Amino acid sequence: MDSRKKKNEALKYHAFPKPGKIEVVPTKKYATQRDLSLAYSPGVAEPCLAIEKNPSDAYKYTSKGNLVAVITNGTAVLGLGNIGPLASKPVMEGKGLLFKIFADIDVFDIEVDATDVDKFVETVKAIAPTFGGINLEDIKAPEAFEIERRLKEELDIPVMHDDQHGTAIISAAALKNAIEIAKKDISKIHIVVSGAGAAAVSCTRLYIKLGANPKNIVMLDSKGVIRKDRGTLTTEKAEFATDRDIHTLEEAMNTADVFIGLSQPGIVTPAMIKSMADNPIVFALANPIPEIDYNSAVKARKDIIMATGRSDNPNQVNNVLGFPFIFRGALDVRATKINEEMKLAAVHALANLAKHPVPEQVNIVYDEVSLTFGKEYIIPKPFDPRLIYEIPPAVAKAAMDSGVATEPIKDWDKYRDELMERLGTGSKVIRLLHNRAKSNPKKVVFAEADHLDVLKAAQIVYDEGIGTPILLGRKETILGLKREIGFSGDVEIIDPKTDEEVTRKNRFAKSYWKARQRNGIKLLDAQKLMRERNYFAAMMVNEGEADAVITGYSRNYSSVVKPILELIGMKDGVTRVAAANLMLTKRGPIFLADTTINLDPTAEQLAKISQLTASLAKIFHIKPNIAMLSYSNFGSSDNQNATKIAKAIEYIHKEYPNVVIDGEIQADFALNPEMLKKEFPFSKLVDKKVNVLIFPNLDAANITYKLMKELYDAESIGPIMLGLKKPAHIIQLGASVDEMVNMAAVAVIDAQECEKRKC
Repeated sequence: MDSRKKKNEALKYHAFPKPGKIEVVPTKKYATQRDLSLAYSPGVAEPCLAIEKNPSDAYKYTSKGNLVAVITNGTAVLGLGNIGPLASKPVMEGKGLLFKIFADIDVFDIEVDATDVDKFVETVKAIAPTFGGINLEDIKAPEAFEIERRLKEELDIPVMHDDQHGTAIISAAALKNAIEIAKKDISKIHIVVSGAGAAAVSCTRLYIKLGANPKNIVMLDSKGVIRKDRGTLTTEKAEFATDRDIHTLEEAMNTADVFIGLSQPGIVTPAMIKSMADNPIVFALANPIPEIDYNSAVKARKDIIMATGRSDNPNQVNNVLGFPFIFRGALDVRATKINEEMKLAAVHALANLAKHPVPEQVNIVYDEVSLTFGKEYIIPKPFDPRLIYEIPPAVAKAAMDSGVATEPIKDWDKYRDELMERLGTGSKVIRLLHNRAKSNPKKVVFAEADHLDVLKAAQIVYDEGIGTPILLGRKETILGLKREIGFSGDVEIIDPKTDEEVTRKNRFAKSYWKARQRNGIKLLDAQKLMRERNYFAAMMVNEGEADAVITGYSRNYSSVVKPILELIGMKDGVTRVAAANLMLTKRGPIFLADTTINLDPTAEQLAKISQLTASLAKIFHIKPNIAMLSYSNFGSSDNQNATKIAKAIEYIHKEYPNVVIDGEIQADFALNPEMLKKEFPFSKLVDKKVNVLIFPNLDAANITYKLMKELYDAESIGPIMLGLKKPAHIIQLGASVDEMVNMAAVAVIDAQECEKRKC
């Protein structure tokens, strides 16, 4: 994607459909006059009076306990410098978004127009009662040190300058593991730190806390090695000044064990890397261009252990591994500060997590056979789902042990379960979905590419590397639309109706005719059908010229599904295809089936649909807990609509006793664990989080998923076709661009699975 297009896309992203990236959402009912009288006057007086008597009740009656302020003055915005408070607002909103999606923490971003330390501190202190914690961001050194020090001393809520401590915590965890792999002693290693800003100072202090000897550390700024005889030094620089007779980076690197780069791109040469000690540890963390690029460093030294700040290299030191989870743990015990013990607890928890077996879904996202603790895996990956329930408990426990927790956790198992519940945001599923597709992109035919939104979806698939689009439709129309939207990618365009494709059409027609000649299809009929884009697209998949097909944007579902079923057919052992929608809800991902194919399935068909949907959930690495829905509960009705579900359940329980499935059951009992356990303690679904819903008929399933989508903003991925021999997916009429992109990612993953089973 060219720079102009990236710029326009970034501006459009921030401007539409509404300006900015975050908003305030009510958490209480507000529909009636009674609701409003409780929310505001006169009902609001009661919690006000309670808080007046007992200030800690603010955590009980307001959002304070889950609210963090992201505060800056815009004097040191990453990659942009001193751009001022207003221009820094998009960055602060972005930080708020990361807090929410990774740790379910709410954020107000606050941009303070003050560079004077006293004024800034007073402003923050004045607004601090609103918040449960304060994340300082993008404030230049040395003012950042004084601001954080004073606020930590003068406030009774957690305060952390992430630019200092985030990088320090993540890099310290990586360093701890790297030293172990290199078989070195932290008290004896020689460390070179390039950079003397807030991050570099904080990193070095934390390494000393881990056991590094200050005498073995050399720090450099833009003038060279920070020496005691230099003259006037800031307090922070004086702390790390050396009296060794070295002056340049090249001299400092000679025989050093560790290089930590928090400075400028390209300042380290391969020769410097070669001069380091055996098994050198190099963290080149300047972003987006490191002090030395990964390939050059690895080429220079085969025994190197290398980390960068980039996601396209092994061992990414990324602050998102730290700040959301550190604040999560601090907030959950109402810590009065984030102290050294809590930071070290996060370091050790991160380092230990890298040594544990990695979930398969993480391997898939990062295109790895198996991530294993070693030189190329010294720190967990940002998409690791274990972070939310491993790091906060370690931080919370350290807060309790060090005496800064005011609301200690008593039931750690319950707390862990609560943290796991916070994983249920749909955006994470989509990120994992897209990254898994990118790990092994496949060729996807867009059968209606002469429609603007379809072409936009294909462009995103191409630009993001999700797959390789093949565009079907009127060629002149597609070329015109490509120019209109600036789609400059070199992708294949095919118009099945033109003479240019006569050879391929004839070949497809003969192949189709041979397969269907005993079903009343003549060769002439087959040739005519190959002019139709859906028949042509399906044959491309059948003949191995494409890996998957996406269609259905502009045509009735039933007319599109016919050629798919005729040409592609069902997997061996499948007697009936079905379709499911993955709904991304606030309580987590839920699969709904059958949403588009089977009008009124029999008991046996329902059993088959549940098996197909369970298999789909497993592809997403979600363990299926299945509820078969009805208007009745466990035999409360003898109507045939209820008894067919009971028969399906009886069959599954008998033939597949290990499957977690039950019914017939009403939707509220299926989705409310407390109600279910109280009224039906015998159910297989007790103490399980239901994530697959099987509906008694097409009416119920289709209506439900569309209501959820329109009324509750539940994002829908689907319908996902189940049981087909090869990947083909039929989107809903008028699907959005995002929906088509997500379905393309599903199609690519489907093709990846198809490749594994050699279908």
